[in-house]
Amino acid sequence: MAFENAGFGGCGQGAGSGRYLPIAEHGLIGDLRTVALVGTDGTIDWYCCPRFDAPSVFGSILDADRGGSFELAADVPARTRQFYFPDTNVLITRFFAADGVGEIQDFMPIGDEGSEVHRHRLIRRLLCVRGSLPFTARVAPRFGYGTEPHTARLQGDSALFVSENLSLALTATVPLECDGMDAWSHFKLLEGESAVFALDRVGAEVAPRACARCEAEDEFQATVRYWRQWLSASRYHGRWREMVHRSALTLKLLVYAPTGAIVAAPTTSLPEEIGCERNWDYRYTWVRDAAFCIYAMLRLGFTSEAEAFMGFLSSCIKCEDDDSGPLQVMYGIDGRRELPESELPHFEGHMGSSPVRVGNGAATQLQLDIYGALIDSIYLYDKWGQPISSNHWDEVGTVVDWVCDHWDQPDEGVWETRGGRRDFLYSRLMCWVAIERAMRMATRRGLPADLVRWGRSRDAIYRQIMSRGWSAEVGAFVQQLDGDVLDAAVLMMPLVKFVSPVDPKWLSTLDALGANLVTDSLVHRYDVGASPDGLLGTEGTFSICSFWYIEALTRAGRLEDARLAFEKMLTYSNHLGLYAEEIGPTGEQLGNFPQAFTHLSLISAAFNLDRALG
Repeated sequence: MAFENAGFGGCGQGAGSGRYLPIAEHGLIGDLRTVALVGTDGTIDWYCCPRFDAPSVFGSILDADRGGSFELAADVPARTRQFYFPDTNVLITRFFAADGVGEIQDFMPIGDEGSEVHRHRLIRRLLCVRGSLPFTARVAPRFGYGTEPHTARLQGDSALFVSENLSLALTATVPLECDGMDAWSHFKLLEGESAVFALDRVGAEVAPRACARCEAEDEFQATVRYWRQWLSASRYHGRWREMVHRSALTLKLLVYAPTGAIVAAPTTSLPEEIGCERNWDYRYTWVRDAAFCIYAMLRLGFTSEAEAFMGFLSSCIKCEDDDSGPLQVMYGIDGRRELPESELPHFEGHMGSSPVRVGNGAATQLQLDIYGALIDSIYLYDKWGQPISSNHWDEVGTVVDWVCDHWDQPDEGVWETRGGRRDFLYSRLMCWVAIERAMRMATRRGLPADLVRWGRSRDAIYRQIMSRGWSAEVGAFVQQLDGDVLDAAVLMMPLVKFVSPVDPKWLSTLDALGANLVTDSLVHRYDVGASPDGLLGTEGTFSICSFWYIEALTRAGRLEDARLAFEKMLTYSNHLGLYAEEIGPTGEQLGNFPQAFTHLSLISAAFNLDRALG
């Protein structure tokens, strides 16, 4: 994930907060190439087309005035509720008014290969299930993050939106009006009646096509079948089946099908603190997610997703021997390496939280922990999936040889600090993982390896962590060598089998973390005052760390504590079981949403806690 080290100081409370739904008040739909966020008010306020990292078409979650949106709602005061059609990613938003009840069924059909896969059809089917209700629809795209001018015109029963780089067609079963920029409709439905809106990307080989009620029904049934058939492969039948399966369905939505890459999150610049500057673009693939993703997918039984992601990771490894290393921190979903970071000054940011950023400058950082994540994922795939090929083993050797030469360098670390390189314990730990897992594979399968050299480096890292990463004064393993600051990243030590989960030093560390960084199951990464990096603002608790903490408690045999903490964490999800990156002081969700790493760590914690409870 793209984590930014917290700074110090304070920020404002944001501007115009009444014009924005909270981050958690959203659901997610998608077609394995892009997604849309649908608010509990029925508005689509985030949608990038034709893929996750394309410029936004609807971006009002980042600027209520200039971002663009697709509004669809009852035209009278109404309460709303939102849920997923069972075991699918079809989202239902219900409106409860004095004179009737209506609902929107939002979904994106999963297209086969061919021209139709490029349509990225977004279907909004509106039904009146009781009484009668008036509705209003307004489609106001703002292309290119709100910077590209466009025209809109009616064409039969469709509205055609045309910009320089992208064209969309809106078809509807109710009359549309148009003013040259936006299209809208006011209509009333009686009990049993329905209306359908379909938004397509058009151009080249994809022509506008109407979406009648019967076609919408067929697409609805096909989409439901797709998701249920996919989920039926799950091998998880434990205590938290509903939450684990929702996490799995969410992760599948974050897969970019053409390459197998998984985005860290489908959004950019949702703030880690309202009104502050710590806003980052997560629409890329982090190597750090690799081991967690492979572990979760294989455990659940989704081997094809694990295989596709392994193929993507393999394509990212370069074999040139230089100091920058054979990997970089993150990649574009198509494998590209250049992800230049820039700001969109014309967007005010979510609730006034500027700047809005696209691209991510952390891609060029040195983060040594990614090598442990990569090799651990290959080890897991080789063990539980398919034995890796000889070419993959050659790549493993290249990576491990490089780690043996460079593990003792300072780096920017797992939290992607921008305040200079340091000797982070977590980076050393994951270098140990890289070497140790490679040695396991070589030994188990009789593969060629310089085990003597690898073993010397592995043992040197172990001794360094034990001598300089342990603080007798603090009574814990700490953030940096020879330091005294606690860091939740060390929760990974027993999870990667570096230290016994009941080792006295580890149990002392677990107690120290619990006393200083944990509040009601929520875990802070570290004390931002004790380890600042110059960025303004504080931050919420990191949900990934909270699930790591639960898993560490589980492995230490503290099952009652672990189960209670897990149940508490479930109460911090949104109404659909989705998590952003962080939890704020009053339980609000903060940061990009939903976040893959959080859902991956939830699955891992649920599996291991289930197994321990029996």
